[in-house]
Amino acid sequence: MARIYISLGSNIEPVQHLQSGLLSLRQCFGPLELSSMYASQAVGFNGADFLNMVASAETSWDVAQVVAHLKRIEREHGRSAGAKKFSSRTLDLDLLLYDDRVCDTPVALPRAEILTNAFVLWPLAELAPALSHPLAKQTYGQLWQQYDKNSQRLWPVMFEWPSGLTF
Repeated sequence: MARIYISLGSNIEPVQHLQSGLLSLRQCFGPLELSSMYASQAVGFNGADFLNMVASAETSWDVAQVVAHLKRIEREHGRSAGAKKFSSRTLDLDLLLYDDRVCDTPVALPRAEILTNAFVLWPLAELAPALSHPLAKQTYGQLWQQYDKNSQRLWPVMFEWPSGLTF
């Protein structure tokens, strides 16, 4: 079984899309570990603030199968396949890590945004502070401590999932 980490983000009805996206992830991968919820300003375009978080799960699927399921879930939640890179999203799911795999296809792992975007690094460091980045050779906790926190505005959001929802 491989341990995977997935970033989730939304700025179009984000609470609804993150809840339903997490339920879909749970159906695919089983129990999830979740970071806290964070709000961030849109990066690369002018748009509504995003809600972001990271989920972790175990899977026996290979990288290509995981990515295919993430893309399917995005489409089921209103994401169009040809959407511009920097635009508003109903649901954005990105595979960040697949164990300590380093590869370029079918996706680049570890995902480059881990080192550049606070909305990815902070929740990842919360979930896996002692896990080491396979290329940077530092833990995610260390990387977050060193991150220039003035470069992107990010803040925790107090959020309670509706009772009965388990991940």
